[in-house]
Amino acid sequence: MNFLWPQFLWLALALPVLVLLYLWLLRRKKKMAIRYASLSIVRDAMGVGQSVRRHIPPLLFLLAMATLVIAAARPLAVVMLPSNQQTIILAMDVSGSMRAADVQPNRLAAAQNAAKSFLKELPRTVKVGVVAFAGSAQVAQLPTTNREDLVTAIDSFQLQRGTATGNGLVMALSTLFPDAGIGIDDFAPKSMQRGTPIEQAGKDTKKDFVPVTPGSYTSAAIIMLTDGQRTTGVDPLDAAKMAADRGVRVYTVGVGTVDGETIGFEGWSMRVRLDEDTLKAIANKTQAEYFYAGTAEDLKKVYETLSSRLTVEKKETEISALFALGAAALMLLSAGLSLLWFNRIL
Repeated sequence: MNFLWPQFLWLALALPVLVLLYLWLLRRKKKMAIRYASLSIVRDAMGVGQSVRRHIPPLLFLLAMATLVIAAARPLAVVMLPSNQQTIILAMDVSGSMRAADVQPNRLAAAQNAAKSFLKELPRTVKVGVVAFAGSAQVAQLPTTNREDLVTAIDSFQLQRGTATGNGLVMALSTLFPDAGIGIDDFAPKSMQRGTPIEQAGKDTKKDFVPVTPGSYTSAAIIMLTDGQRTTGVDPLDAAKMAADRGVRVYTVGVGTVDGETIGFEGWSMRVRLDEDTLKAIANKTQAEYFYAGTAEDLKKVYETLSSRLTVEKKETEISALFALGAAALMLLSAGLSLLWFNRIL
């Protein structure tokens, strides 16, 4: 446990003084009982139970004082609280390699089923967008809370040639920050970048951007599901750096097996393998996590884990109010028992 004002813990040194003061008062009463025999007779008449009872209210008072000292130091504790995630982008691979059947019935169908299960687990207040990528990337569904529209977008996936994982990330970022001017052209060589239209000449079309700490943007996250084998487009690690500079976490899910499978697609025969190294690098760069799904059941469990991770988060929160409430309860209990048993407060 951490404290915002640890210097107040020095007040705990006063507690032994209170104990010594109480013991001194007990000894003083004992001497008076010896001096006045009538007091000793009364005490014997009270019995052992009453003798034990008289120590309970002071003990409760001492515990209340100790609790107040802790409250004064403003303790911090890590607690589970609802996350402030407002938008999640699902970036899903629809390239030909997703036809592989090493995950039953095939990679794409398993990914679609798991994604739809994921939507059911999310709170209805969380917006979800869908980006599909193959040789290029497109927004299949803008962020929305309408789960039916999202399911329709996921079910409409069609396999295409090429795998541009980097393009998928860039499109996801562009969807999260529509006013930031993010696009594929940002990664093209300067000699190939488009010129500025005449009507915008002399104007600053992009706002000045200052990189932030990776993982610090808590209002949104990206979940990218792919077999990780990039064949064209933007380097996914460059796209991951763009996400990291904006503080967006990119959780990567590797679907398929490392050994892979040979598939045929549009007259081509190729062996597709899971590129875990790239997916792990993307997750590490953005302060997120990589998940491996070798089977359809694994994929479903991954999405269940992500659902809990993105909707609940650990936060260090001040809990001094709880200790103050506990101290007040102990003081009231101490005073109440003392009044009930001895018709006095302590």
